[in-house]
Amino acid sequence: MMNSFWKKGEPQVFVTAAALSVTLLLTVILVVVVMVNGLGFFWPSNVAKGELKDGTAILGEITAKEKGQVARLQFKVGNRDIYGQDFRWVDRSEIRTLTYPADSVVLERKEHGNFVGFLSKLSIEGLKLPDSKDLWLRFVSAHEQVVALAEQNRAIEQEMADLNYKAEQLRLKIAKLSFRDKAAHDAEVKALTAKRQEILNSFSTLSEKLIAQVAEQQRFTATFTEVGGNEKEISLANIVRSYRPNTMPVWSKAAYYLGKVWELLFDEPRESNTEGGLFPAIFGTVLMVLLMSFFSLPFGVIAAVYLREYAKDGMLVRLVRIAVNNLAGVPSIVYGVFGLGFFVYGLGAGIDNLFYAERLPTPTFGTGGILWASLTLALLTVPVVIVASEESLAAIPKGIREGSLALGATKFQTLSRILLPMATPGIMTGMILSMARAAGEVAPLMLVGVVKLAPTLPIDGRFPFFHVDRKFMHLGFHIYDVGFQSPNVEAAKPMVFVTTLLLLAIVIVASSAAIYLRSQMKKRYTTRTF
Repeated sequence: MMNSFWKKGEPQVFVTAAALSVTLLLTVILVVVVMVNGLGFFWPSNVAKGELKDGTAILGEITAKEKGQVARLQFKVGNRDIYGQDFRWVDRSEIRTLTYPADSVVLERKEHGNFVGFLSKLSIEGLKLPDSKDLWLRFVSAHEQVVALAEQNRAIEQEMADLNYKAEQLRLKIAKLSFRDKAAHDAEVKALTAKRQEILNSFSTLSEKLIAQVAEQQRFTATFTEVGGNEKEISLANIVRSYRPNTMPVWSKAAYYLGKVWELLFDEPRESNTEGGLFPAIFGTVLMVLLMSFFSLPFGVIAAVYLREYAKDGMLVRLVRIAVNNLAGVPSIVYGVFGLGFFVYGLGAGIDNLFYAERLPTPTFGTGGILWASLTLALLTVPVVIVASEESLAAIPKGIREGSLALGATKFQTLSRILLPMATPGIMTGMILSMARAAGEVAPLMLVGVVKLAPTLPIDGRFPFFHVDRKFMHLGFHIYDVGFQSPNVEAAKPMVFVTTLLLLAIVIVASSAAIYLRSQMKKRYTTRTF
């Protein structure tokens, strides 16, 4: 009985099944941990007020509980500019009473994080307010009007950005003419300089107008009282959102939650990337992965075709295969150093010397950018594409090649019409793996183009529309920056999980799209070939 058990290979089946189960379980745990910590970040929890035995009080959202010999509660008290910290742990035994006051207010500010307290008074002369004695309703109406006024600033800021762009283009044109032959282009340079000065004057006029508008909006203020009795006067223009969570019904909280998710996906970051949206980082990550795939896929497939179909097997080819396999295991930071030395300081500096010499010593391509970052990651991932493509080509039976050649097809026709279509699923698998790895890499990007905050996107409405020399933001670097470089790590921790969840979602969506495409191509080419 025991011998039959071993001879049938039952233990191996159990071991392999257990290994698969453990792997799947760890993956599920990873996703669940990230989702639990990330999805609940934006939900507006109730604000609790704890009366302590020492006569003081504490007000904030209860964000964590610890059980054990000394049970503790963690309060998100906010008011960083008053307390110097966002969170505070309190022993449960020190809390005499715990209530949820209906008039407690949470403010999301442009600076210093959230404020938690109570509304005391308003200073809003000049605004049309509802005829009501309810101070909260008057505050909400005043804040909506100030937000509407602030929207006018955006039009001026956009106009200033356009003028600044035109002035910069003229400056570059003047520098180019002066660099070539200043004496020969003297008249043209003077005309361009005068035109640029007009633009700068218009810019200064708009800047003064914007400063005056902002100053006018800053005079509308509200005074709030924190739980310790300290008053804080806050300009309404500096408040992003305000709410009283203890009186909000579920649907209002759901609407607030969806609004925060929308902001996360389509708005720009604030407060050193710990608040606001992640659109620039999402855009940069997706664009870099697409650009990387554009470079790595054709090079990887061509290299694999040559190694498998054209190169004669010998010592050199075997060495090349070994080198390709070993390249897949080289630490990614090594690729970053190579990208910095070869692409940035080599190719980039050469391009600057040839085409942008008048701009030096300020580099154009001789500094990090999305082009160099994509090429560096393409080098990093191309061994994966080569190995997957070559293995896929090797799996095609030799008889199919011989049959095609016997029917009169050339080697190229056999390759393009028979072999590559049949190898497409394997090639797509290599591309999926390379995309997943590229999306999660951070170390090489820190050397060749990623930055903490990029004021402009690589693609915009200005010629040449796709600015490959621009630096960009990346979700992986955002996680590193917020999680390890933020001065307030505890406050930034939820954003780390949210960004991780977003990065996972992008990888899953991109991989799913590639898997669907692979399935469709497999059906199409398999049917057509046979």
